[in-house]
This record gives sequence, structure tokens and C-alpha cells, in this order.
Amino acid sequence: MYEGIHHVSLQVTDLERSKKFYGEVLGFQESNARPEFGFPGAWYQIGETQLHLIVHKEGSTLRGTTEIDSRDGHFAIRVKDMESFIDRLETQEIQMLNKPHNKTEWHQVYISDPDGNIIEFNK
Repeated sequence: MYEGIHHVSLQVTDLERSKKFYGEVLGFQESNARPEFGFPGAWYQIGETQLHLIVHKEGSTLRGTTEIDSRDGHFAIRVKDMESFIDRLETQEIQMLNKPHNKTEWHQVYISDPDGNIIEFNK
């Protein structure tokens, strides 16, 4: 019945800052397929799933903090090489919650984007 998750949308406040974070810091590839919706945003292709960044001044999904809380709402991205990914974060001086040993069978790393959206990366 279901094929998977098509996209995840995140509210952001500063599109250029967010594009720098997702494009330059994390290395996500921006998609040119985004139609002109009449409001600022960007799309990124991550494997078979898309990430949609949306600037929405009246939105109410921002957490109000960049504190990393692994129990707060988040989405997860599977990485191929965790050591290279962690090296990338350290090179970019990105704060992370590194959980190589936890109650799951995979290594988890949590980060916050500049607007406080939590992202889990796992292997």
C-alpha cells in the first residue's frame, strides 16, 4: 500500500542561511524541480526522499531552541559512512549528540539546524 516517505518539510526563518547549512555544511544536493509556489523555499534530494525547506512567517512548528534533544520531533537519514559523516560535522564545527552505543542496533548522531529542527543520522 505504501512505498515510502516522499518528502519531509521543515519550516525555516532565513532561507539563505538554511541553504548554506543543508547545501554546504551537510552536502545535500539542491533540486531544481521545485515549482514557483509564491513563497520562498528550497528542495533537496536525499536518496529517494526529498527535504523541503519552507519560509512561513506565520508557521508554528519552530521549537524555539537549537538545543539537541533526541526525544523531540525529528527525522532520520541513513548514512553510508558514519566516520566520514562525523568528520564532516567536526570540520564544520557542528554540535552533535553522538550515540554510538544505545538501545538500537545502529549508531545515532543528532544535530540541530540553525532554526532548531532536529535531524538524526544513523548507520
